[in-house]
Amino acid sequence: MTTRSDKTRRQVLQSGLAVAGGIAAVGVSAQAQAQEKIAQNQVQYQETPKDGNKCDMCVNWQPPNACKIVAGTINPNGWCVAFAPKGS
Repeated sequence: MTTRSDKTRRQVLQSGLAVAGGIAAVGVSAQAQAQEKIAQNQVQYQETPKDGNKCDMCVNWQPPNACKIVAGTINPNGWCVAFAPKGS
């Protein structure tokens, strides 16, 4: 025979599993959004340096020709408004 405390315990466990599943789904969705990159035209990307700053001097640079946040092929001598210098 199922007691009242068994039903309550089962309901708590089922609710907890539903919440955990929802949190996991939100985490996967946020990660997918974080992986999307910005279009080159949105960051005013150009193939040449600006004021001595260039992509391969930026924290977002990924050799040989990519960026962590800007989409497409990136010239190491290029530049965009998202430029952030590497720390010394």
